[in-house]
Amino acid sequence: MATEAGHVPDMMELADRAAITEILGLHCRGVDRAEEAALKACYWPDATTAYGEASVPAHPFCSQLATAIKAYAQTHHMVSNSLFFFHGDAAQVETTLLAFHYLESVDGDDSEMIYLGRYLDNFEKRGNVWKIKHREPIISWSQNIPASHDASHPALSALRKAGRFPDDPIY
Repeated sequence: MATEAGHVPDMMELADRAAITEILGLHCRGVDRAEEAALKACYWPDATTAYGEASVPAHPFCSQLATAIKAYAQTHHMVSNSLFFFHGDAAQVETTLLAFHYLESVDGDDSEMIYLGRYLDNFEKRGNVWKIKHREPIISWSQNIPASHDASHPALSALRKAGRFPDDPIY
């Protein structure tokens, strides 16, 4: 560890943590809304990611991810429990990930895939901006189950529905 556990961060470190946390949240939004521009905004142009056996350039991967995620009717990614290890203008960040994937089936046998893991990120600060330099997701476990979603439930039926870019209510 670069600093002792429990140290009180100074104002600059708090600002750096806030900027990195914003990128972590924006990445979740980019995946869930299938918004390529939001995903690419999280990575430096020369960044890499390792969602498989080898590292690949992040920006082309973001384009592929924005298309591939649409195979699911909905996804919901949540991050928490981030640990920050700063080394000047670089930071290693370990973040817990919980992701839900809803897959509609033509035969009505919809399914839900729940993924639990972590993001291991190397962030880099250039100028006064933090972005991901390299990301590797690590799986803890996943669960695939029949869907339990009930869109007609009276408590939920009047709510606006989430969508992909640009059709989600956020846009």
